[in-house]
Amino acid sequence: MARRTVVTMPGDGIGKVVLEDSIRVLEAVGFEADYVHADIGWEFWVKEGNPLPQRTLDLLEEHHLGLFGAITSKPKNEADLELAPELRDKGYVYFSPIVGLRQKFNLDICIRPCRSFAGNPLNFIRRTADGGFEEPPVDAVIFRQNTEGLYGGIEWTNPPDQVREAMATHTKFKGVAHVPSEDMAISTRVFTRNACRRILEAAFEYAEKHGYESVTVCEKPNVLRETSGMMEEVAREVQKEHPTIQHWSTNIDAQMMWLTKNPENYGVLVAGNMFGDIVSDAFAGLVGGLGFACSANIGDEVAVFEPTHGSAPKYEELDPPIVNPIAMILSAAMLLDHIGDTDKATRIREAVGAVVTEGKVRSYDMKKIPGGSSSIEKGAATTFQVTDAIIEKLG
Repeated sequence: MARRTVVTMPGDGIGKVVLEDSIRVLEAVGFEADYVHADIGWEFWVKEGNPLPQRTLDLLEEHHLGLFGAITSKPKNEADLELAPELRDKGYVYFSPIVGLRQKFNLDICIRPCRSFAGNPLNFIRRTADGGFEEPPVDAVIFRQNTEGLYGGIEWTNPPDQVREAMATHTKFKGVAHVPSEDMAISTRVFTRNACRRILEAAFEYAEKHGYESVTVCEKPNVLRETSGMMEEVAREVQKEHPTIQHWSTNIDAQMMWLTKNPENYGVLVAGNMFGDIVSDAFAGLVGGLGFACSANIGDEVAVFEPTHGSAPKYEELDPPIVNPIAMILSAAMLLDHIGDTDKATRIREAVGAVVTEGKVRSYDMKKIPGGSSSIEKGAATTFQVTDAIIEKLG
């Protein structure tokens, strides 16, 4: 296999720590690559008014593969206040750089596996009818449409006249037509048929390839009749092309209840941007939380792999670091899957599973103790110790 170049975007906070440790694992498993650093995140918003500089886009355009750590995002007013003084009132508007990456390169297929590792003390358990307990295996893979919907960024505070006039053509707008524009904010939820088809085709193909029996569309078509309705309509069309895979449908609110009653019933799930974000975090909570939540953002040419946790700035300065690196390491394994190096990806996941099952080395979240400088004194492993244990299992 040809030597690859991977663009590394550590971003903010703990992203800088876990990304470096994921590279240690990639090197230990024998993946040969060159790593090129790229700037992204809050520091560049403050200094340059752009958390996603063009130079970073150029690197991804050239090399096509990215590993991303985490970013800090803040509400609009706070973001404006933290800009360098010379940049304020110059028209700069903060926009999430990871959302920007997804839209720039049309990384419309987001894959978020949520699989439990045996022996993880954070795994979901439930009470049985006889008063005992059982731990159902969770193996859910969420396909999230990544570029449209509520995260598409088409929104206004104090909407201009043209927007109000367009909205007023809908009868439902009459209920708020009397509200002054300065007291109104509008966000849109746009679905397109082509984007629905792409995410659904990816989900059904994945289910077929990996032996899942069903694809569940998790939306809200009884209320969001047009957008969720389009997703359901396209799902029925795509299912006909994959007759061995069942098409199930759940409402997002009901799914939140069912996944804590019978999570083992669900395999591949598909949702729009917001609902996909919600349901993937919910399933992640059943398999250990965001310390185990990996993801892929895949387009036609570019793919970026990231943990779904945030930057946790309160832990950034701890020395040694205490955060769980497993989500980032599993994201790196997904990069290997993407380029066809599945043997190395499998070895990494097996090494992670062996460390978790053995239970000798556990980060503070797996120890179920509060994070902070005292967590190591209470028996938690450092970030580096968890990574070292995984590397040791690679042999």
